[in-house]
Amino acid sequence: MKKIFFYMTLLLVSAQIQAQKDFQGMAVYESKTQAPKFEGMRGNRDITPEMQKNMEERMKKMLEKTFVLNFDKAASIYKEEEKLEAPGQQQGGFRMMFGSLTGGGGTFYKDVKTKTYTVDKEFMGKEFLVVDSLPKLDWKLEQETKQIGGYNCYKATAVKQASKTDFRNFRPKKDEDKKEEAKKTSGDTKTNFADNFEIPKEIVVTAWYTPEIPINQGPENYWGLPGLILEINDGTTTILCSKIVLNSKDKVEIKPSKKGKVISQKEYDETVIKKMEEFGEMNRGRAGELLQWEDKIYKTQIPKSKLPIFLS
Repeated sequence: MKKIFFYMTLLLVSAQIQAQKDFQGMAVYESKTQAPKFEGMRGNRDITPEMQKNMEERMKKMLEKTFVLNFDKAASIYKEEEKLEAPGQQQGGFRMMFGSLTGGGGTFYKDVKTKTYTVDKEFMGKEFLVVDSLPKLDWKLEQETKQIGGYNCYKATAVKQASKTDFRNFRPKKDEDKKEEAKKTSGDTKTNFADNFEIPKEIVVTAWYTPEIPINQGPENYWGLPGLILEINDGTTTILCSKIVLNSKDKVEIKPSKKGKVISQKEYDETVIKKMEEFGEMNRGRAGELLQWEDKIYKTQIPKSKLPIFLS
């Protein structure tokens, strides 16, 4: 009798271990970022109200993305769902410049056991493989709760350093700052579109996680909470989980990408910042012209070979 009990216990433990090993889930996230307003911005004199409205609407759509997070107990992959765009829409200057700077593009792999991440990025026609340590946020666990999709969630907050290579962190300058800047450059007619924005040093992040799915995962590079993160808000961007599937029969291979030049996050950021500065200097005073071309590209199918050099 003791032997039978022993073998039954052994089988039960083995089954639990196997179940944990095979555990896998999928979560769909909707990401939305407040689009900047172009009204009153310096270097914007040649833009008609119609062009301004159209550009704001296109920016809004560009900043609305859908992502899928596939995860197991130790790792996850986070990737944007591909959308079918109308012909010509992907050629615009703003799409080319900011496409990979708004959280999209590539596969974001997180390994919470080794506390590392790998993400393949394409920027200005070059492929990079960013490999680095996961950022560790000092989460403050709150008592506030709410339900998301039937799951009981708890609130957590943290302060993180704002990335200079993430366009979603850009904030419009206050009116008084713009006036002060205008005084300093009153004799300079060449203004840069980026001069209308600034990046805060730190950002307050609010997360909602559910202990009902006890894994140390979340969207993008967010992790470190005692449950799957279902919502993230940083003031301008909200990432909200819209669907969860656990232990589906169809398993997904969770592994990092291997394409691109291996580079650290710091090296990648330095490369992007340098290129953005070069792009800004090259097109200083051409904000109106850039948006005019963007408007033309959106309305008509213009081959890349016909674009001016600053958009090609």
